[in-house]
Amino acid sequence: MQQAKGTRAGVRGAGLAALMAAALLAGCASTSAIEERHPDDPWEGFNRQVFAFNDAVDRAVLKPVARGYRTVTPQPVQTGVGNFFSNLGEPRTALNSLLQGKPGNAGIALSRFAINTTIGIGGLWDFATHMEITGRDEDFGQTLAVWGWEESRYLVLPFLGPSTLRDTSGLPVDAETYPLYYFGDVELEVALTALRIVDMRAGLLDQEALITGDRYSFIRDAWLQRRRFEISDGEMGDDPFAMDDFDFDDADFDDAFSD
Repeated sequence: MQQAKGTRAGVRGAGLAALMAAALLAGCASTSAIEERHPDDPWEGFNRQVFAFNDAVDRAVLKPVARGYRTVTPQPVQTGVGNFFSNLGEPRTALNSLLQGKPGNAGIALSRFAINTTIGIGGLWDFATHMEITGRDEDFGQTLAVWGWEESRYLVLPFLGPSTLRDTSGLPVDAETYPLYYFGDVELEVALTALRIVDMRAGLLDQEALITGDRYSFIRDAWLQRRRFEISDGEMGDDPFAMDDFDFDDADFDDAFSD
């Protein structure tokens, strides 16, 4: 069951990239001229080119597969798959909650993981939510924000999609703290990662109709607003992109790290 470190690292990198792509790629990229530089998007020219590349990959591969998956997979099965992967994220939330000084949320995450892994049959059934045990997801990008790197410039990554300089710096830690990559079987890890990608992308199919105007700008602004909402733990007010409704001054690099 031992796997070569190089092989495992490659699988983790590919899985991470594909995971982010599944949740964030949507619609056609607009290549119209940039009329005004966005204060959070000083690299907009580069970002739009990467966005167009990601969109081409999505339209050619991911979106058709996601449509087929949703067509042939019963809704209860899709729900179970989503619950399973969400449950695997609870240890990461617990760790980052502790790093952010939120022991209460860490305890909730660990409780959810224990309950859903056992009573919930490996996480397929979100029994913890049925018991009204709910908390907030946390990742290392949010931890860096709590530690002082509050604002960061927008960055679109190849295959990974929308991010920021800060959140990109947190991706390696997030990958290392996700239990999927410790199953000890590379083929199983690849298969489960592929399933997660497709399941997440299928969940976004209906939301594309909500995108209006310049697709790049719409996705960027929505993503940044949702990210700030997550980092502030909802203190900005009602989340305009809550799942019920939307089933979807960084000076420079050195200054960001010195904050």
